[in-house]
Amino acid sequence: MSGLFETLRCSECIDWGEKRNTIASIASGVLFFTGWWIIIDAAVIYPSQTQLNHAYHACGVIATVAFLMINAVSNGQVHGDGYSEGCMGQTGARIWLFIGFMLSFGSLIASMWILFGGYVAKGSQVVYPGLAVFFQNAFIFFGGLVFKFGRTEALWQ
Repeated sequence: MSGLFETLRCSECIDWGEKRNTIASIASGVLFFTGWWIIIDAAVIYPSQTQLNHAYHACGVIATVAFLMINAVSNGQVHGDGYSEGCMGQTGARIWLFIGFMLSFGSLIASMWILFGGYVAKGSQVVYPGLAVFFQNAFIFFGGLVFKFGRTEALWQ
């Protein structure tokens, strides 16, 4: 995924090398914003507890925490490039990243469970709140992946 922008051949349109981090950051922010916008829309349209259980918002909060955890660790820390300080050094960075990915995948799977178990399998007339929970977590998940793997650390120096 980190070579996605390098494989696109539109050098006369955009210089991907110089603007790669900017484009990845903007795309990630748009995905993250869209996820939260969808769930806020569903919460406004369906304010009652019976239509949209307020406990379902926990998946989005966990996905947001996972987004922050995944992107708090640089690739240099995971590879051990010049990083020996901190809690457990390289091993601690890898454990932190692993827990972040586990939370991210877990919230995405839980949102699928909410969609199908809470709305589709019950034959509910209103399915949009379940779709909103799923799409919120999917957009946050993909936003985190784009922000982590779409940028390059070579442009930071």
